[in-house]
Amino acid sequence: MKSSVDKCVLAYSGGLDTSVIIPWLIENYGCEVVAFAADLGQGDCDAPALKKKAVASGASKCYVLDLRKEFLEDYVWPTMRAGAKYEGTYLLGTSFARPLIAKHQVLIAQKEKADAVAHGATGKGNDQVRFELTYMALDPRLRVIAPWKDPKWHIHSREEAIDYAEKRRIPLSGISKKKIYSEDGNLWHLSHEGGILEYPGKEHKYDMLKLSNTFEKAPNKAEYVKITFEKGNPVALNGKKMDAVALLKELNKIGGKHACGLLDIVENRLVGLKSRGVYETPGGTLLYKAHELLESLTLDKATLAEKQKLAQTYAFLTYNGEWFTPLRQALDAFVNETQKTVTGDATLKLYKGNVIPAGVHSPFSLYDPDLGGFSDVDFYDQKDATGFIRCFGLPLKTRGMLLGKKSPVDFGI
Repeated sequence: MKSSVDKCVLAYSGGLDTSVIIPWLIENYGCEVVAFAADLGQGDCDAPALKKKAVASGASKCYVLDLRKEFLEDYVWPTMRAGAKYEGTYLLGTSFARPLIAKHQVLIAQKEKADAVAHGATGKGNDQVRFELTYMALDPRLRVIAPWKDPKWHIHSREEAIDYAEKRRIPLSGISKKKIYSEDGNLWHLSHEGGILEYPGKEHKYDMLKLSNTFEKAPNKAEYVKITFEKGNPVALNGKKMDAVALLKELNKIGGKHACGLLDIVENRLVGLKSRGVYETPGGTLLYKAHELLESLTLDKATLAEKQKLAQTYAFLTYNGEWFTPLRQALDAFVNETQKTVTGDATLKLYKGNVIPAGVHSPFSLYDPDLGGFSDVDFYDQKDATGFIRCFGLPLKTRGMLLGKKSPVDFGI
C-alpha cells in the first residue's frame, strides 16, 4: 500500500469533530477531501447547509444521501425481526447505523476513485470498529485514516477542537465549549452520554430528552396503539397502511408522548470498558414489544426457543460491527424462515412508560382457546399426561433409585 494519499472520503456529520478533520486531513496528508453525510432521520440533516459547511471547511465536494428507507428496511427491521437486544436491553440504535454509513462511504470512494476513507470515531468507542470492519469487508484496498488514533493528531479536547476551527475560520454553527452531553441520533433512537452520566452513582433529571416526555410529564390517560405486521415487518398503524419511515415517525411521537422506551444503562463496550448512557427509543420499543407478542402466538415452542438463543448472537454481531459477515447473513436466513407466519395485529396500551399487551391476533395463530383452557376436549385426554410424566421423569427416578443417599449432590432434604 502506498504511503501517500491522493483523495480521501470522510464520513461527515457537520459536527465539531468531522468539521475539524477536513482541514486536518488537508494539512497532514495533502489530499483532496470529499465529505459524505448520511441522512438517517436524525432531524438536523439540512443537505444544502451541510454541503456549504463542508466546502467552507475545505472539502472539494460533499455528498448528502437520504438513506432512511434503506436504514429501516435493510438494517433496523432485520434486527428487530431477530429480536436482538444487546445485553438484554439496548436496541442497537447506533450499532446498525454505522455499517450502512460506511457502506455508502465505500461506494462513494469507488465512484470518486479515492484511495482512502476516514472517520471521526475515537479510539475508546465502538464506532471505530464498526466503520473499519465494514471498510475491510467491502473494499480492503482502501487506506483507513482514523485521526483520533493518528500520531499526527494533537487535538485532545472539545476546547482544543474549537480553537483549531476558529483559527482556520471553520464555521461552527452554534457549537459551544459548554455543551454538556454527547448525542447520536437517527430515526430509530437518540443516545446521550457525558456530563453527570459519567457517574453511575448519581441520579440525573432527564434534562437531555428530545424525543420523549419524562415519566412524570407523560399523560395521565392511557392510549392504545395497534401495529400490523406482515412476515415480521411492520406495515400499518391503527389500521392505516404506512411506509417504514412514516410509520416509525408516528410511533416515535406516540411512544415519546407516553415516555416509552427510556433507558438509563451501563453497557460493556467492545473495547473492554464500561460506559453509561441514556437512550430514547420510543417507536422502536413499541415495535419490539408488538413483534414479540405476535411471535408468542405464531411460533412453535422449539423454534421460538432457538430463535431467542440466536438473538443474542445477532445482537453481539451487530453491536461489534460484524454486519457484513457470513454468520450474520446465515442468521438472517434462519430468521426469515421463522417470520413466514409472523403476520397479524398486536395492540398495546401505553401509560407512563409502561407498554402493556392489550390483544394480539393472527391468521396463523397456534393458540387454541379450547385446548388452552380448563375444559376437557376430545383430542386431549388428561390421563395421557400420566404416562408422559413417567417417561419424562425416568432419568430422575433412576438416579434416585440407584444412588440414593450415596449421591454427592445435596438437594437439601
